[in-house]
Amino acid sequence: MSDTTLTAPTTRAHGISLTEAAATKVKNLLEQEGRDDLRLRVAVQPGGCSGLIYQLYFDERFLEGDETVDFGGVEVIVDNMSVPYLDGASIDFKDTISEQGFTIDNPNAAGSCACGDSFH
Repeated sequence: MSDTTLTAPTTRAHGISLTEAAATKVKNLLEQEGRDDLRLRVAVQPGGCSGLIYQLYFDERFLEGDETVDFGGVEVIVDNMSVPYLDGASIDFKDTISEQGFTIDNPNAAGSCACGDSFH
């Protein structure tokens, strides 16, 4: 599995990219759920030690102001309030002996806390 970033065939409406590894993991999770009506929602919410936290979860809703991009069958959706915080961010999935889970590389984050769960 490579860490190449998938690009959408059209302009990235929300500015987030998804690596091939992350897209594959999301597809696998959706297959396990047995649902084809879910999207990966990425959001930024107040909280954490540094002020803002990321939220990644499956959502069946499409809300007014949401921006969405399809990455090879994986639809990533972002609310319009989170778009400025996430523009240029890349979502990856790591599965190594030392790391497992989704990671977000965000050029807009000025700093983060020691646990890595929040940023400012």
